[in-house]
Amino acid sequence: MKKINLFVLSAVSAVILAACNPAVEVVKQYDGTEVQGVTAEKILIGNTAATSGAFATVGVPFNAGINAVLKNFNDAGGFDGATVELVHYDDSFDGAIGLAATQKLVEQDKVFALVGHFGTNTVAATVDYIKDQGIPMVYAATGISDLYQEAAEGFNKAVMPVQPIYNSEGRMMLARALADDAVSGLNATKIGVISTTDDAGEGMLYGVQKQAELLSVAAKENLVYVTTPAEQGTNHSAPVNTLKTAGCDVVIVAANQVPFTEILNYMRDANFNTKVITSYVTANTDILRAAAAAGSITADRPVFTNSWLDVTDLAYYDATLNPYALTPEYVAYLTEMNTGGQVAYSGSSYAIAGYVAAKIFLEGLARVKAADKELTWLNYINAMEEEPVDLPMGSEIDYADGKRLGVTDLGFSKLYLADPVNTSALAEVDTLRTLDYVWALVPAAKKA
Repeated sequence: MKKINLFVLSAVSAVILAACNPAVEVVKQYDGTEVQGVTAEKILIGNTAATSGAFATVGVPFNAGINAVLKNFNDAGGFDGATVELVHYDDSFDGAIGLAATQKLVEQDKVFALVGHFGTNTVAATVDYIKDQGIPMVYAATGISDLYQEAAEGFNKAVMPVQPIYNSEGRMMLARALADDAVSGLNATKIGVISTTDDAGEGMLYGVQKQAELLSVAAKENLVYVTTPAEQGTNHSAPVNTLKTAGCDVVIVAANQVPFTEILNYMRDANFNTKVITSYVTANTDILRAAAAAGSITADRPVFTNSWLDVTDLAYYDATLNPYALTPEYVAYLTEMNTGGQVAYSGSSYAIAGYVAAKIFLEGLARVKAADKELTWLNYINAMEEEPVDLPMGSEIDYADGKRLGVTDLGFSKLYLADPVNTSALAEVDTLRTLDYVWALVPAAKKA
């Protein structure tokens, strides 16, 4: 049954509404006092994340980034002396397990907020539940379409995504493929799009097709779309060979980490040498180095990724792997990971994501404290909407007036190959750009 989420509803109005239309279910409303998991000694936050199975390579460093931030925050005195502690459950990237774990976090553990709520499957299975409960969710480690809200109201405001939404990312993928610029794009002639049949693939595919509406008829005819299952162990040979036969000079792989790696392997086996663009979720050096070691990324099959954070001051990294300058924010991150006891994961882009999630959550705490208000759900959400939040190593995110759009400025990175492969580097090709900036670099002849 559809629920009505209003920010304020008087008891009298609720009674009248229910009497006039018994079929309408009126849910509980924010009155400014909702709070749990907060004492003078401790503030509990929670998440579920895949710390076992194929996606443990993402979940383990992700939580390491969160815990490094929390350790340093607590060592510095915490929130007026209260420590912030993370309660975590392993969901093995299974939505049903994730839903049960999320319900336990909210209803039994009584956490104050969900921080770094993890993974496409679990977030998809829990986002409606989170909205119904009204518990703040800061940072979802996915970009599924269900997170996107242009003007959230009531309990829906509790969901505060950060990472780019897949729909927006797909639009940028097409722009990067077509842009006629040595730094900002690949000047593609014929583009293949292989998308998985899950939330991640379908979201990116939507974005590609949405942006393609701005192309000329001739340019649209040079787009080749194929789909493939997302399940691990899928045989991707048929869609890969379709794109190879079509002669695509750029392939957009709209997929999460595991199917992306498997698709690359099938491209290798088919001797399909072309440029590849994929999601920021695969922008991880360890994953890409492993693909290079398997022969799936080569000089003739280079891989480019979207990115939403900057770690280097150089516009791009040359293949000789000369030393490059680190941004001050990234140096601060490395220092905090070290002092937080998580140096083993400091080079992981997923640890950076966890670090960002924790930093953004703590920004909300700082704003509530600065306003000298009680730490309640409503006060926390209002504080996050007061002004844009600066992202470490990134741009900013604006939650004002219910905007829940995720990050929209994206950079462009590439795996630069080296010998041995374990010294290959994922580094910036182009800095953070708006979609309008990149789209302006697409040749006019290709536009409608």
